[in-house]
Amino acid sequence: MGGIPAGELALLALAIVTGGVLTGLLAGLFGVGGGAIIVPVLYEIFRILGVSEDIRVQLCVGTSLAIIIPTSIRSYRAHRARGTLPAGILKTWIVPIALGVIAGGVIAAVAPGAVFKSFFAVMAFLLGAKFLFAKDSWRLGEALPGKLLMWLYGLFIGFYSAMMGVGGGAVSTLILSLYGQPIHNAVGLSAGVGVIISLVGTLGFILAGLPYQALMPPLSVGYVSLIGVALMAPVAAFAAPYGARIAHALSRRKLELAFGIFLWLVAIRFIVSLLP
Repeated sequence: MGGIPAGELALLALAIVTGGVLTGLLAGLFGVGGGAIIVPVLYEIFRILGVSEDIRVQLCVGTSLAIIIPTSIRSYRAHRARGTLPAGILKTWIVPIALGVIAGGVIAAVAPGAVFKSFFAVMAFLLGAKFLFAKDSWRLGEALPGKLLMWLYGLFIGFYSAMMGVGGGAVSTLILSLYGQPIHNAVGLSAGVGVIISLVGTLGFILAGLPYQALMPPLSVGYVSLIGVALMAPVAAFAAPYGARIAHALSRRKLELAFGIFLWLVAIRFIVSLLP
């Protein structure tokens, strides 16, 4: 690191702090973990520090999931403090989400980065369209489905999240809202989903990266950079309750519109990154 100019280091530090603040606000506002911001910020940091291209994306994803742990916990607690969330939904989802995270983590350890970016861009665009053009008539049901379908949804949420290093809030919020759950409840529950995903995913990426420990930067455990976690996690966790406060100050429609715009911006960012 001695050869990196001081000005460039200052910009990196500013990027980490800014990314941490935005991550925390997004976690509280939308119930998402903020991985869409964390991963690209960390990717640039690890590139400048000379981390091998072979393990760089996996290191970003694993570190992102670790950073999301305290952020998701604070976000979920902030939402729960503002109302009674139907926690039974989380109990139903714990096992299938965990299994989905494990499956996604196995694939994430070997698949090229373009696969993750393409998948995420398509999903973010479709999810954003639903919230931007939402109508009350857009329903899959007025009540949550049976246990089998809920398990399938949980598996998909976990798989999707592990591949992208995100907390799963976008997909879980969409599923819950399509089955008649109020948007504020859906966002709060999605923060709880992020807690499950981040804990299981972090452990999985630590184990998956242990065979490649020699390629990792200093102070890394598997595919998790302890330096990245130490720098970004406290800032993100501090900002999360403020995002939750904003969410509960907005009307249902304003929250849906803000969520849709956020998802489309994320989709555009990934599409641009795929261009030659």
